[in-house]
Amino acid sequence: MIAKHKNINPKRRVVVTGLGVVSSIGIGVEEFWKNLIAGKSGITEIEAFDTSEYPVHKGGEVKNFKPEQFIDKRKLSHFGRASQLAIAASKLAIDDADLLQKDIAKAGVILGTTMGESQILEELDKVWITHGEDNLTQGLITSYLTNNLSVNTAVELGATGFNAVMPTACSSGNYAIGYGFDLIRAGHSELTFCGGSDAFSRIAFTGFNRLMAMAPDKCQPFDKNRKGMMLGEGAGILILESLEHAEKRKAKIYAEVLGYGLSCDAHHMTQPSEEGIVNCMEKAIKEAGISKEDVDYISAHGTGTPQNDKIECSAIMKVFGKMYNDILCSSIKSMLGHTMGAASAIEAISCCIAIREKVVPPTINYDTLDEECDLNFVPNKAKKMNMKVALNNSSAFGGNNACTIFKTTK
Repeated sequence: MIAKHKNINPKRRVVVTGLGVVSSIGIGVEEFWKNLIAGKSGITEIEAFDTSEYPVHKGGEVKNFKPEQFIDKRKLSHFGRASQLAIAASKLAIDDADLLQKDIAKAGVILGTTMGESQILEELDKVWITHGEDNLTQGLITSYLTNNLSVNTAVELGATGFNAVMPTACSSGNYAIGYGFDLIRAGHSELTFCGGSDAFSRIAFTGFNRLMAMAPDKCQPFDKNRKGMMLGEGAGILILESLEHAEKRKAKIYAEVLGYGLSCDAHHMTQPSEEGIVNCMEKAIKEAGISKEDVDYISAHGTGTPQNDKIECSAIMKVFGKMYNDILCSSIKSMLGHTMGAASAIEAISCCIAIREKVVPPTINYDTLDEECDLNFVPNKAKKMNMKVALNNSSAFGGNNACTIFKTTK
């Protein structure tokens, strides 16, 4: 992804040394992981706005998030909720990685998002409709800019390195990880903050409802009776470091990033393409320098919509052939809901902890086998496994697919 691809050193190893997460099932890696392997659902009645006129009233809303615990109260008004979530997850990752400010100062910040600061856009619309366009302030307008997500995070952290937002919707977290991976291998950075953030908003909720993609009560990825996705919110941040830098400061290491794959299948605005997902996984496996037989676990995109799940399963079967059912799979969206731009970042975090703890999180709400989705989905209860390699799938509107691969360093 870096323009000067020839500068990338394939022998320069990249590892994950810090994780930060804000989600509907927990804030911080300890609470998140405890509830994830317990199969706890974060789907609740929505409180952010009135849903009485919608057919669906539940989602993966983060109820106990207090931004003032992470950001000075005097600054809070300058940041939309998506930025607040990203900053909080980044600071949690810093604590987890035991980083000093000198380590952070030259770090890059690469974040993915679907909606950006959508709650600020809602406020813009409200002011315009209620008071007219002449009452739109410059501060409100400039606060909506999508690049503010990474800029606000970098400014708050004091990170002066490469800064970018990946707006590739629901695969953007994986895109950000891939970009950060390349930055380090190309020698442009020793450390990067990578991940994604999206906040719950009426705009996103309305959009997915209009697409008739929402389930009424629960998300059931790959289950025969699945009825759709559940919208969620949150942020996930991974701290990537060169192995040399991590070893020099004696950092703990969760996993090694082996590589990534990207594809834009240009098939349909909302419908996935089996060929595009196949190409994405195969590119990731090739770049990682592993064989298909090396993959122990797949963190599936698994939204719970009938067509998406079916096509992802078909793609996995095509890539892995007869061995597909030997690989454990799960979709943590069954617990968190679909956190949009944060989804694949939080799922990457799950992969890294799963590798370290040797436990595969479950797919909850899985009751009935769908013969067209006949993979090994770790139904309802976590499973112990001596995992070495995890593959993290993600797909997005517009045919944007991204896959990252992680490996134990032991």
